[in-house]
Amino acid sequence: MKTKSRVIAVIVLLLLISKLEVSAQENMLCQDAYWTEDQASVIMKKWASEWKTKADWEKRADVIRQGIIKGMKLDQMPKVPNDFKPIIRNTRTMDGYIVENIAIESFPGFYITGNLYRPIKADRKCPAILTPHGHWADRRVSTDVQTRSACFARMGAVVFAYDMVGYTDSKQVSHKIPIALLLQTFNSKRVIDYLVSRPDVDPERIGITGESGGGTQTILITAIDSRIKVSAPVVMVSAYFFGGCTCESGMPVHRDKDHQTNNVEIAALCAPRPMLLVSDGGDWTKNTPRIEFPYIQKVYALYDAESKVDNAHFPGERHGYEATKRYPVYNFFDQYLGIDADRIYKGKFDESFVTILPKEDLMVFTDQNPIPANAIKGDEAVLTYLNLH
Repeated sequence: MKTKSRVIAVIVLLLLISKLEVSAQENMLCQDAYWTEDQASVIMKKWASEWKTKADWEKRADVIRQGIIKGMKLDQMPKVPNDFKPIIRNTRTMDGYIVENIAIESFPGFYITGNLYRPIKADRKCPAILTPHGHWADRRVSTDVQTRSACFARMGAVVFAYDMVGYTDSKQVSHKIPIALLLQTFNSKRVIDYLVSRPDVDPERIGITGESGGGTQTILITAIDSRIKVSAPVVMVSAYFFGGCTCESGMPVHRDKDHQTNNVEIAALCAPRPMLLVSDGGDWTKNTPRIEFPYIQKVYALYDAESKVDNAHFPGERHGYEATKRYPVYNFFDQYLGIDADRIYKGKFDESFVTILPKEDLMVFTDQNPIPANAIKGDEAVLTYLNLH
């Protein structure tokens, strides 16, 4: 009986420790409007006073970067070989570009789903662009995502538009799985792995742009993966707003017992690589010209690279990635990624050549073409497989 009592006591203790660890992690979360706008401004002035030289900033930058990696448990993800066997279906030749349905394994049994857009022909290796999306229904197949992806392809880039977990084709887990932030960041890393493995892609010209939650994905992968050479986060980078979804702030990437940061500093980890912040007057990016952008400019100044960071601000617009917000990204990627914006510019940008395909034409997995038999299905199954601690 004593042995049984000891076993029960150990189990109770382990459960208590587990609950304490979960509680401690939750206490480190910075979510939604974590500060007021004025509080954020005061805090950022304090941070700016704590670093003066490039060495000072790089010391802080390393702490922030490691905080992201450890906070989302990216260092615990499995090592996956790059022997890609992509599933590519429904190749269609459009007006100046090709679009395909694609799936690749993120890790064994877990699939990244999306569409690949590419030029019809290229004289040399192409730049590549990742285009994650925000929190709208079926966003990967929306008019906005299709349009920017097709335009980038006609301008000469290989483009991978991929699903948030739980959206469109990516239904192996729910979007509210506690590790959504980890899964999406790892997916972005694997998309880069795939793109640089392609013979038609120049691995030194990889860009990324996404809006809202896709903007969060943009700044996170840019911060921790130096293979991203040009970045354009759209309507997301804010001093006081940390992201309102589990996939943005559901793991402690902004804070631990030794440091506190926010999305502005995470975005600043792009320096000195070119970055364009796109903001508007109708959401949490409304202060970008006054608060967020000047802070990031100070970081770029440490590298004598002020010309490589810019802000396109639209005070009369609201949350989204409309044509007016796409145009400055086209110009920025033309300058720094080596696409040819003249292919869609005739006195003004013309996106009318793009054919918007129905959702069913862009789906990778259908009744006729089901997901492979090795697919891990369900939140618990994926959590069990990864066995994170």
